[in-house]
Amino acid sequence: MDAFDLFRKLGSGAKFDLKRFAKDAERFKVGQSQNKDSLNQLAGINFFGNETQENTSLDSRLSEDDGEEEKERSDEEQVPGKRKRTEVDEPVKTAQKKKKGANKKTEDTEPEKSKEEGIQWMSSQNKVKDLKKESNDKLSLKKLKQLHTEKISRIRRQNRINVHGTDVPDPVSTFEELQEEYDMDPRIIQNIKAAGFQTPTPIQMQAIPLMMHKREILASAPTGSGKTIAFCVPLLAHLRQPLNKGFRAIIISPTRELATQTHRELVKLSVGVGFRIHMINKGVEAVKKYGPKSAKKFDILVTTPNRLIYLLNQDPPAINLSSVEWLVVDESDKLFEDGKTGFREQLATIFLACTSPKIRRGLFSATFATDVEQWCRLNLDNLVCVSIGPRNSAVETVEQQLLFVGSENGKLLAMRNLIKQGFLPPVLVFVQSIERAKELFHELVYEGINADVIHAERTQQQRDNVVSSFRSGKIWVLICTALLARGIDFKGINLVINYDFPTTAVEYIHRIGRTGRAGHKGKAITFFTEDDKPLLRSIAAVIKNAGCPVPDYMIGLKKINSKMKHQLAKKPPNRSTICTTPSILFEKRPGKRKSLDPSEDSQTGERRKKKPPHRKQKQRSSLTADVAE
Repeated sequence: MDAFDLFRKLGSGAKFDLKRFAKDAERFKVGQSQNKDSLNQLAGINFFGNETQENTSLDSRLSEDDGEEEKERSDEEQVPGKRKRTEVDEPVKTAQKKKKGANKKTEDTEPEKSKEEGIQWMSSQNKVKDLKKESNDKLSLKKLKQLHTEKISRIRRQNRINVHGTDVPDPVSTFEELQEEYDMDPRIIQNIKAAGFQTPTPIQMQAIPLMMHKREILASAPTGSGKTIAFCVPLLAHLRQPLNKGFRAIIISPTRELATQTHRELVKLSVGVGFRIHMINKGVEAVKKYGPKSAKKFDILVTTPNRLIYLLNQDPPAINLSSVEWLVVDESDKLFEDGKTGFREQLATIFLACTSPKIRRGLFSATFATDVEQWCRLNLDNLVCVSIGPRNSAVETVEQQLLFVGSENGKLLAMRNLIKQGFLPPVLVFVQSIERAKELFHELVYEGINADVIHAERTQQQRDNVVSSFRSGKIWVLICTALLARGIDFKGINLVINYDFPTTAVEYIHRIGRTGRAGHKGKAITFFTEDDKPLLRSIAAVIKNAGCPVPDYMIGLKKINSKMKHQLAKKPPNRSTICTTPSILFEKRPGKRKSLDPSEDSQTGERRKKKPPHRKQKQRSSLTADVAE
């Protein structure tokens, strides 16, 4: 192949400016036949990589046709008398002439356009390919994003996770994902597994990623669903390691029993990490321990509102909350209540004392309160609301039953029948007041049942002894008020008896939530009388929503107005005494000292075995004063 052929090969598909480069055109023999040669050469080139058989065969066919036409023409010229042109050939020839003239015009005009451009390469096919590739990439990314969204929605739907907020992170399915995505300390993951948690519960699946992203959260989940782990794990992950900066995280609980339980879980989860986790037991000792002169060698504080307020009210304040990065409120709907039973004012003081700009807040509860949600939407930044299942619903692992007992005397008969039929301890019995708890305790002791009582008038040492005895199995039946209805976790409670009808559906949900925890089965029996008819409809609706059978007439009862509902919630109905002992045995005897609570000895704090002395039924109110002493 010489230089001329090489030039033609390389220049195929190009427009050559004949006027501007006339000398070069003469030298390389580039003329009007360029277009024809280039077309023939282009026809043999496959732009997708290889020459095909179809192209080569097409060229051979064209060359054969041309040879036959030339042969026919020569034969016509040699044969005499044969006409050279017919009438049919005339229009064909004229059409060919017109076509040649048009080709000449285009050849003449195209070089004029490209005078200044010289050689111009026509390659727009690559651009088309790039546009198609970009569009395909966009479609594939969009499809992948859509598939991911559908997958996350399916996970939330299967676990009944309801989320309201913007930019919500994806839920996690395993605890190992926390280590991969959020660089969590592997020792915390090991401690979670050692505590018996193999896979995260629904509230843990969504609440932990939210708190890891430092989002403020309002969460509600059924009782026994693992809310404590859901807020303890992110706190330990954020603090990373112990620092001498004072408290960086605070957890507030409504009762000392729940605070003790949370403190115990935090200690288990932080084994090997070295966090200093504290709990306020006595205010006087805490003033010296956490005051301005302390070395600030502490990280997490678990407390009740009143004990923390006591330290803040000291002059100067005995605790500094300026370094707090996380403030968690457990059982938030209870703490936000107004009046004597709530802690709304104390919470406001604690919130104002946490002055760090990095402060984030998390509110958790088993039941949902509208006033708490309204406050959170007004005061929290970029709030996310998470709820598991329907709001204010009872746990479905509890078999619930309503039992009509006629009158107050019928309740004690029903209790005796349950005892005769046989029951599997441990059992929790709820009553509406401290006085009724003491009375029921006397009756069960006389029946020979291994029972005890816990209420707010007992000392902290007495309460701790009762709880530890109940956990270890020394006590079979524990009588309590609403004190233990919130958050306290007893392992393996088989039966909950609502001796007195709960005043609200929320209280009922918390009471029966002491059983059927962490996926275990449980049973709850609720006694009701004619006096409980106004409250029956709301409790029956909760039972029906949980899938338990309820008579239709209960659901059809008339609703009570909101004013009456609030009155019953604050002041339960008056009930007749539980005590069946003759009144003559309650009379005072001269020269005898005041009797103490029969369930406790004044010095040792252990439960007495002897039968307690009795007093007159009219002077029953003095029993509270004796216990307080």
